[in-house]
Amino acid sequence: MRFNAKDLALLARCPSGCFDKEGKLKICSVVGDEKLIEPRERWCRLKGNLLFLMKNKSSDASEVVILERCWVVEFRSKTGVSIVLKFQSGEPDLYLEAASKPDCESWAVALGEANSEGLRNKIQHLRRLVMEIKEERSSDEARQFLPTSQLDSLGEPQFTSIQRIANEPKLEFSLACKDLVTATRDRKLNTFIQVSVVHPAEHILTRYSSTEIVEGTKDPLFLTGVTFPPEYPIYEETKIKLTVYDVKDKSQDTVRTSVLPDHKEPRADVGRSFLGCATFRVVDLVKSKEQQLTLTLRTSDGGKTVGTIEVNLVKMGELEEGETDHITADTQDQKCALVRECTATEGLSGKDNLPSLNAVLRNPVCKLYRFPTSDNKWMRIREQMAETTLSFHVPKELINLHIKEDMRRNQELKDLGELAPHWDNMRKSVIAHCDQMLSMYQDTLAELGKHTGSSFKSSCSKGEKTLEFIPINLHLQRMHVHSPRLKDALYDVITVGAPAAHFQGFKNGGLRKLLSKFEAERRNTGYQCIYYSPENTAKAKEVLSNINHLQPLISSHADLLLSSASQRSPDSLKNSLKMLSEKTELFVHAFKDQLVRSALLALYTARPGCVLKKPAVHRNSAEEGGDVQHQDHPSQIKRQDSIPHHSEYDEEEWDRVWANVAKSLNCLIAMVDRLLEKDDISNIKEGENEPSAADSKVLHTGGDWYEQLYPLVITLKDCMGEVVTRAKQSMAFVLLQELACGLPQCLMLTLRRDIVFSQALAGLVCGFIIKLHTGLHDQGFLQQLHTVGLLVQYEGLLSTYSEEAGMLEDMAVGISDLQKVMFKVIEAKSEDFLPIITGRREHYIIEVQLPAKMFELLPQEIKEGKLLRMYPVLFNVGINEQQTLAERFGDTTLQENINQENLELLKEYYKLFTEKMPPDCLPHFQEQNDLKGLLESLHQNIQAKKRKNVEIMWLAATICRKLNGVRFTCCKSAKDRTSMSVTLEQCSILRDEHQLHKDFFIRALDCMRSRQTQGALNESDDPETGCLTDNKPTSRHFYPVALLLVSSHLLVVWLILSLALLLAKYQ
Repeated sequence: MRFNAKDLALLARCPSGCFDKEGKLKICSVVGDEKLIEPRERWCRLKGNLLFLMKNKSSDASEVVILERCWVVEFRSKTGVSIVLKFQSGEPDLYLEAASKPDCESWAVALGEANSEGLRNKIQHLRRLVMEIKEERSSDEARQFLPTSQLDSLGEPQFTSIQRIANEPKLEFSLACKDLVTATRDRKLNTFIQVSVVHPAEHILTRYSSTEIVEGTKDPLFLTGVTFPPEYPIYEETKIKLTVYDVKDKSQDTVRTSVLPDHKEPRADVGRSFLGCATFRVVDLVKSKEQQLTLTLRTSDGGKTVGTIEVNLVKMGELEEGETDHITADTQDQKCALVRECTATEGLSGKDNLPSLNAVLRNPVCKLYRFPTSDNKWMRIREQMAETTLSFHVPKELINLHIKEDMRRNQELKDLGELAPHWDNMRKSVIAHCDQMLSMYQDTLAELGKHTGSSFKSSCSKGEKTLEFIPINLHLQRMHVHSPRLKDALYDVITVGAPAAHFQGFKNGGLRKLLSKFEAERRNTGYQCIYYSPENTAKAKEVLSNINHLQPLISSHADLLLSSASQRSPDSLKNSLKMLSEKTELFVHAFKDQLVRSALLALYTARPGCVLKKPAVHRNSAEEGGDVQHQDHPSQIKRQDSIPHHSEYDEEEWDRVWANVAKSLNCLIAMVDRLLEKDDISNIKEGENEPSAADSKVLHTGGDWYEQLYPLVITLKDCMGEVVTRAKQSMAFVLLQELACGLPQCLMLTLRRDIVFSQALAGLVCGFIIKLHTGLHDQGFLQQLHTVGLLVQYEGLLSTYSEEAGMLEDMAVGISDLQKVMFKVIEAKSEDFLPIITGRREHYIIEVQLPAKMFELLPQEIKEGKLLRMYPVLFNVGINEQQTLAERFGDTTLQENINQENLELLKEYYKLFTEKMPPDCLPHFQEQNDLKGLLESLHQNIQAKKRKNVEIMWLAATICRKLNGVRFTCCKSAKDRTSMSVTLEQCSILRDEHQLHKDFFIRALDCMRSRQTQGALNESDDPETGCLTDNKPTSRHFYPVALLLVSSHLLVVWLILSLALLLAKYQ
């Protein structure tokens, strides 16, 4: 082989950027019988297959090694590890030693790729790939030369589908490697497999998933498998590529396969190196006799074998009965990981694959784990997380109801009639503020109508005004456990960010503090208006709601009565009269309240020109239901604790007005009875003989029922109209006082309460629907649902320090307001299965729609429309470092009070449950502890006031599950603390209820919490949204709180130093 020395010398002096690799190496050769000469330090430069050896970086090349027909091996000595270049020509071996072990490995890879033999193998491998692609595209190229008519007749290329059971994954397989080769013998591999798919129609390589990292073995057994959901476009012709990587530093590597372009391999500088790859067709795996493939792993050039990889077809139900002893020894140093992770569009499970549930849930992410039990059996755990469309549907429905309610209230205020100047100015001011608030609701609803994209609100958006009604990160977390010897079990937890008004902030606290402060100011501060208690205000809203609901019903039943009279139908007339009587009695009963009487008097005194002729006679405010004082001049009106009695006002007039309704109804009933009686007489006489002239006259007199009933119906409607007018005006006057006493704080508090309630209600509706679908075949649960109600337990993880204390106050009020929500199950009449919300503030009814087949499974009481009650309870335990500060130097009274109050509510529900339900309703596999004992233990833990007592959370969750309740877990954003709590709860359930092997508890917990298994995100990214977060310490001072929490003394020192720094800064 000829070489030009000048050209080689010129090439060796090229700039550093022209070389593939360069650096210092110690060079030594063999002399005689395996004797090494003294190593010489040389500056080495690699260009193509030429290795230049130089005395120093600036000198000329003293020697050139041609990497032709040679191979790279490792050589171990007492001093270290070297690279050995062996030549087929018989030339002496060349030993190269780098300064460090990683540098030595990188040189070994570079020299191996530079070898001409390796380049030749790589070219051959690429040629084979090109030929395979040409063969697959040959049919497409032939189609280009066919006539158009023949081309149309061929249609689209047809692919062979994989036949599997409906709603089951199309393809599942597990992976394992054997005899993996390393560059150095003492190198322990940390390997994972990346799975890519080549679609036959597109010929594009798409990265699909990856396994977990198995550490410290050359024969890794991956507990992570690959699953293709039913809707995934995979066929027998599809090719799957398996690429094995070695992770050098796991602490600095998170398998970010999805963030890299599909056509590029991960770079070596991200902490991993390429070992080998293999490709197979799906048909080869599916139709293999053993349903197993053993593939050879080859390097990128296709020449060198680096091990084998086993692909085993997996069918659901396998391995459950198998023993685990044969893999236990192999996995002692391996962390358990998920067997499946995929994003699917199907329902959460085969049983739940129903249109009604699919209308609520979106984008489920499925994972499958296999863990050993204490008796060396396998149990399968399917973990699923799904978004819900209710995150936006429920708030939009609520805002729409708020708008209608506020518009109706504003109109009622305008219909109060003429008022004195003082009251009229007050009304104008209230209406102006209400119109501004109404416009805000309308703008929010319009913005939500424009929303597209994800069906949940991420934590990055919690401060956006347009999304303040939307709950944060509302998801369903479901764990389906299949044990070898136990019945399958489902465990559902709804995870959501704490319902709170983040946009409005927490500078002045949350709702609990703000409402208490506002009510105290209304009581203790003089206002130029009348004070009505919150109970009386709520009663006024209820009366107005009853009026708006009952008046149209009474009118419609009265019209049906006249219609039956015109048709002379006795049976229809009786039924119409019965319905009219029932609704009218409810209508009359609604006004038998002292509040209406006192409000009418207050409204009378507010009319213009009204002069009191007698001094005010004070009455008991508890009897009157309100307070007012009227003086000669409106501007001198001051608040008092009683209603004045006006000498010219006849208090008995109201009694006569609403009593006229009852009298009109009685007259109507008497007339109907008389008409029916005469009709019976006429029928009897017609059956006997021809009627006489006198009898005919009597029959003719009672012949036209419509003409005789019409005046009475009109009288009833007139009397009812007068009652409605007066009652509406009086109750609207009460609402005017409520709004006028606290403008604009009253409206802002209403807005804040609406925001928090909207977030809480969206989660509650989601939890109820999921629980209803899960318990459709559980008759005990259905009986409990309509007899007692549904327990809803919220687990709060908020601290009582700084802003989170305000969030906790908002959350406590929002969850308490859920007690006023009732559910009703109806049969769906269309394909739209989303829930329907009706009602008003403080009284909502959620109508859940079910398909006809599912609706038939319900008890008769629920099918008849019985309202189902909710019993929400909240238990909070702060667990972060801020809670440590609150416990050491702050106040935890808020948390203690909330836990104590909700413990009483839980005891009330348990008492009601034991009184109305038989004891055999509880799930049999959870009968380990007595519920009464659990409640007593919960009571003791709450009274103990122990710091960060997480036992409260575990006891409350256990009681909830035993009482067939719905579980919620909440923190600030439903991310870190929530995920830690949920995964701990899941593993604890597996250990206590399903015999998880004790040695695998921590491994199972690590597996469920692994960021790697939850997707390929950058470490600085938001797990839910991918938006960037600041990589800054949480503390602004020099000492991290996490370190100082080790000792309370260090914490005190840190606080003193921080205070000193602040004082020095501002001086």
